[in-house]
Order: sequence, then C-alpha cells, then structure tokens
Amino acid sequence: QVQLVESGGGLVQAGGSLRLSCAASGRTFSMYAVGWFRRAPGKERDFVAAISRSGTSTNYADSVKGRFTISRDNAKNTAYLQMNGLNPEDTAVYYCAAHNLIDTPYYRASRLYPYWGQGTQVTVSS
Repeated sequence: QVQLVESGGGLVQAGGSLRLSCAASGRTFSMYAVGWFRRAPGKERDFVAAISRSGTSTNYADSVKGRFTISRDNAKNTAYLQMNGLNPEDTAVYYCAAHNLIDTPYYRASRLYPYWGQGTQVTVSS
C-alpha cells in the first residue's frame, strides 16, 4: 500500500495562492491515481480534483475549475495542487488520496479511494 503526507497548507488572503504537496511512500506511486478532497467546517468531504497515473488526464470540481491545477511528478513520488484565486469559501482541510482500481481521474467518490493522508489546513481570510 501507499502512504501519503500532505504539506503546504496555511493562512492566505483572498486572491492569494498556495501549492499543496502530497508526498507518497511505499508502493510505486505511478501505480496510483491521485485525488484531492476537502472538508470545510460543518460540511461533508468534497471532491476537488484528480489526476491519472501518468498525469495525462485530470478532472476538476466545477467550483475550482480554472483556479486550481493538479499535477504530479512520479520521479519525486509527489502530487501537487496549485491553488490560485483563493476565496474564503476554499477554507477547509485538504486531503490527498490514492487508488489503484483503474487508471482514471474520474472517480469523485471518496469511498473509492482507500489511501488517505492526514490533511493540511487551508484558511483564506477575506
């Protein structure tokens, strides 16, 4: 199995940017599709973005499309979430997750991802 550790969260003003990282260890990272999810206070955990094993295919939630970019570097065993144009509604704990069911970025249901990191807090002030 793969172990995931997120980093890069923090406090940023509205309109600012952050880049989250998801470092993987254990099994071969390139065997896993990766997703980013977030849980805002008092809300369910929501899909944000996902990327295929090779990084050639991506998928985004409508709420972040055009502002967030998911990428990965399999040589570094790391996935990224570049977040631009942040607004207070983006405040949440962000989690990376991985699955090796099939090579697709189109799994949006969190239950399909068996491997999760511990999360990193992103807070956007107005």
